Amino acid sequence: MNETEAEILRRLDRIESRDELRQLVAKYALALDMRDIDAMAGLFVPDVAVGGGRTGREALRDWLDETMRRQFDGTAHHVGTTIIEFTGPDEAVGIVYSKNEHETGGEWVIMQMMYYDRYRRVGGRWYFVRRQPLYWYATDLNRPPVGSRKMRWPGREPYEGSFHALFPSWKEYWHRGGPAEGPVAEPAPLEAFIETMRRGAQVRGNRVR
Repeated sequence: MNETEAEILRRLDRIESRDELRQLVAKYALALDMRDIDAMAGLFVPDVAVGGGRTGREALRDWLDETMRRQFDGTAHHVGTTIIEFTGPDEAVGIVYSKNEHETGGEWVIMQMMYYDRYRRVGGRWYFVRRQPLYWYATDLNRPPVGSRKMRWPGREPYEGSFHALFPSWKEYWHRGGPAEGPVAEPAPLEAFIETMRRGAQVRGNRVR
């Protein structure tokens, strides 16, 4: 195989992988909303870390089952903006917007969030390694989340989400109070747009949701 053929195959693999990863994200939303917890757990790598020292799909299934049963009657997850970047032949990261609706007791809570995903290809198939949820707001449908502490769930005090925390640009934008000075930064590398925007920022949060 010559260099040109190898490059064509590499690019074709990236195209097919991006499509598979977008399908992975959509399958997560469908499995979650239909409460097919086995199907949902099967979207993650076999050794997925669940927290509390627990690992594996069975531990994830049990955690998801208890969490969904305790908090929600019904849900609808609407997947939006999606960026996928490859960090290796079988590793990738992604940003996925999600607009969600939750029936919880007598209230209907709407939410805007994003996931910071890590993916891995195992046995020729792509899976989630981790989904880190970053929240902007959650509130009853009839109560717009204006102001601070936009996470407003029934039965608990409002609190701040982490929607902007992964990207330092949010605080920098409001801190400087006007246009930035100096030349525009060089465009990010093709497969490093997300990590360039992150600039090493770390966020503590749930592994999956």
